[in-house]
Amino acid sequence: MTRPVKATVFGTGSWGTAFAIVLADAGCEVTLWGRRTAVVDAINTGRTNPDYFPGVELPANIRATADPAEAAAGADFTVLAVPSQTLRENLAAWAPLLAPDTVLVSLMKGIELGTAKRMSEVIEEVAKVPAERIAVVTGPNLAAEIAARQPAASVVACVDEAVAQRLQAACHTAYFRPYTSTDVIGCELGGAVKNVIGLAVGIADGMGLGDNTKGSLITRGLAEATRLGVAMGADPLTFSGLAGLGDLVATCSSPLSRNHTFGTNLGRGMTLEETIAVTKQTAEGVKSCQSVADLAGRHGVDMPITETVVDIVHHGKPTLVALKELMGRSAKPERR
Repeated sequence: MTRPVKATVFGTGSWGTAFAIVLADAGCEVTLWGRRTAVVDAINTGRTNPDYFPGVELPANIRATADPAEAAAGADFTVLAVPSQTLRENLAAWAPLLAPDTVLVSLMKGIELGTAKRMSEVIEEVAKVPAERIAVVTGPNLAAEIAARQPAASVVACVDEAVAQRLQAACHTAYFRPYTSTDVIGCELGGAVKNVIGLAVGIADGMGLGDNTKGSLITRGLAEATRLGVAMGADPLTFSGLAGLGDLVATCSSPLSRNHTFGTNLGRGMTLEETIAVTKQTAEGVKSCQSVADLAGRHGVDMPITETVVDIVHHGKPTLVALKELMGRSAKPERR
């Protein structure tokens, strides 16, 4: 008899917990690692994550631990679900504990500050594993809807298609439909840039601007992501799929989106410090907008919406001034 697939999820936040539910519903034996023993105990005894999904009962084949060595032992898939800017430090501590030949799976949608590296590049460097053992899960996957088992599709990407197919089988359920891809670069960039555009659309909503503005920002934001992706060797078609347009639409349209909500508060006139104070979860685009802009600069790619978000978020530029400057740029053909 074939043993169940063993999966470990490092991180008991909203997306880590939701993806653990998916893996468990797909038949995996799942271990959740959490830093705080109170959350670990609540998961093991009460079958809920009280911080994120207090009303959602977790499957019986999920257990939690605060011991990273215990969590990592024997895992076929090791899923990393921590804030992108903390990945390097966390993974450095976990790397010696990883099971031999485990596939490392990134749920993170960010670009590292300073290095401008994608999350799979950080994983490859820190864990010293080949790209063929690193996979990415991305797409329109708002965690609360996944935890409620509402229908959703996603992309699992790995340069080794066979590994992507293994992960696809490990997380395929009646409500979660994963597709495979070998375009890791495009999938990661789609996820990172959409957070920045989500901030921009949120700012516009907070300013009271309408659907024409939102549609324009989404479309031109997608053009920015595609330009950057092509410059870095990604397949442009990736950006018209779930990892690009699908994720972008969900992020820019939903009040469940952290980045959209963060941007809305900025657009209403709150300061960065005030907005951070009322935000309970990490809005990846707040820090990644700067690293995305840095990445674009390194590749000579023009990303005016991204640059505008950086100006508002990190340089304190008033939203009305930033909007006027963005709209006042020189006219050009759309396909450029």
